[in-house]
Amino acid sequence: MPQSLKTSRDGRVLYLKLNRPEKRNALSYDLCVNLVEAMESAGSDPSVGAILLCAEGRTFCAGMDLDEILTPADGAIAAIHERLFTVGSRVFKPIVAAVDGAALAGGAGLLANAHIVVASEVSSFGLTEIRIGLWPFLIFRAVCLAIGERRTLELTITGRIFEAEEALDIGLIHHIGPVELAEELAAAAAAMSPDALRAGLQFANEIRGQSWAEAGAASIRYRGELFRSARFQESVLAFREKRPPRTGG
Repeated sequence: MPQSLKTSRDGRVLYLKLNRPEKRNALSYDLCVNLVEAMESAGSDPSVGAILLCAEGRTFCAGMDLDEILTPADGAIAAIHERLFTVGSRVFKPIVAAVDGAALAGGAGLLANAHIVVASEVSSFGLTEIRIGLWPFLIFRAVCLAIGERRTLELTITGRIFEAEEALDIGLIHHIGPVELAEELAAAAAAMSPDALRAGLQFANEIRGQSWAEAGAASIRYRGELFRSARFQESVLAFREKRPPRTGG
């Protein structure tokens, strides 16, 4: 049986490719476990600078695997879905998604957890759970953060499918273009200071829901820690001397 997730490396970019094309890359329990473990491992691996999420076949991801959802293991499936759709709160490396085809239901949830999303012109999107009598409980928070609560509610209530231009307009995706553009963006992100990226993504996660004063205190703390780091100081010196940083940062 082929692996549900293909992994490969190109320099500091880790490629994660959904590999269930015969099932429209539906999120089986096995695939979710593999995705979560690969992303969390990448988060603590200093050799990984960015993660590129893509898919085999003509569909990016059709959502959860309906063949599994009504089984006695539903509790375990819900738990791994919760880990997957909150991965952005634990993995502080840039996550870039390359979409070519439909990203529906949980597929849209994956995009909401990515920091940069590139989609081809033929891609389509939707929060289609309502069509089978379900509400997208586990992806709802991430999608709301990505596109706003009122838009998320409208898409959830109607279950309608929309095209790349609208996805760009509402902020679910950032660029319309080929996979190569996503690869370029991932490589560029991977080349940035890992300390600054980690601190910045942690900061963005921490201040979510905080008061203005609490967020301000956090910004001072994070900036001070970064200023004091040897990598930052070397990077500033290298910038002034017009040379690459000796510490790789």
